[in-house]
Amino acid sequence: MTSGEPARLNAAWLSEVLGATVTDVRWRPVGTGQMSGCFRGELTGDGVPARLVAKLPAADQATREMLKGIYRTEVRFYLDLASTVAVRTPACQYGMLTEDATDFVLLLEDLHPGAQGDQLAGCTAAEALDCVVNLAGLHGPRWCDPALLDLDWLHRTGPDDGDGVTDVLGPATEIFIDRFADRLAAEDKATLRDVAVHAGPWITARPERFALVHGDYRLDNIIFAAGGGAGVAAVDWQTLTVGLPARDLAYFLATGLTVADRRAHERDLVAAYHRALARHGVTGYSLEQCWDDYAFAFLQGPLITVLGCAYGAPTERGDEMFLAMAARSCAAIRDHGSLSKVP
Repeated sequence: MTSGEPARLNAAWLSEVLGATVTDVRWRPVGTGQMSGCFRGELTGDGVPARLVAKLPAADQATREMLKGIYRTEVRFYLDLASTVAVRTPACQYGMLTEDATDFVLLLEDLHPGAQGDQLAGCTAAEALDCVVNLAGLHGPRWCDPALLDLDWLHRTGPDDGDGVTDVLGPATEIFIDRFADRLAAEDKATLRDVAVHAGPWITARPERFALVHGDYRLDNIIFAAGGGAGVAAVDWQTLTVGLPARDLAYFLATGLTVADRRAHERDLVAAYHRALARHGVTGYSLEQCWDDYAFAFLQGPLITVLGCAYGAPTERGDEMFLAMAARSCAAIRDHGSLSKVP
């Protein structure tokens, strides 16, 4: 299996891996497919799902070599870790990863007719509540679990990451500021530059609390139930690491809510997340500690936003989204004095 096209996922192959008879399948691409291919398949047969989503590597071999680390992370999450946590995510029907991780296949539950969140538009406080409770289902079940540290394919944020983040984020921040010089507020430019200086020591701080961290838990990576019902699902697990759990929480609330909505609802939302952690067995972690970690962790927003913008392919919607995420995150950092908490 070397082709990045879904033609290899024909009815005979699907019948073999699903253990059921597939008589026909029709695939169509979904998403942009810059790092991997994503296809929705409509299946007919006996005892098979009506729809599946398939993820495959990029068609270009050089791109595969460059991205094999994130391919490995996502496949291994679905095969090895998803069943050990309570976060809602598409069920994996089949997963394959070659030894060198340059080729893979994931067959995932199609969450249709659920709808992808809209990072630019933001979400309501009620929608955010579902998202943070779901997030606790990722963090809580493996909270400070030492077995996570034994997984050689899963990166843990550690002392060696600080210099690397500093070296990369400084130039990327200047690229970001130059690109949007006329569209960024002066105070946001200043905050972004301060984040670039502090991000190295920030990312290595507070190692005593760790869990699985999605890394890019935001609205574009969340599927909402049809009709506004409860129950969201997280997708895109390529950025999974082990680190301070509050990084996901702060990143989501800072970038997914308007500044006014975050200020109005964040106390209640953090408290709801904390209660959900307790339901998953987390003890010895007070609401005060949770709030302090949350206030500390807002640097995740500019970190992901700036790097994603500086090194990703530009689009009109992407530019608007990155600007909104940067402005919202910078406001949260100033509101909470996050930079003053960095050692």
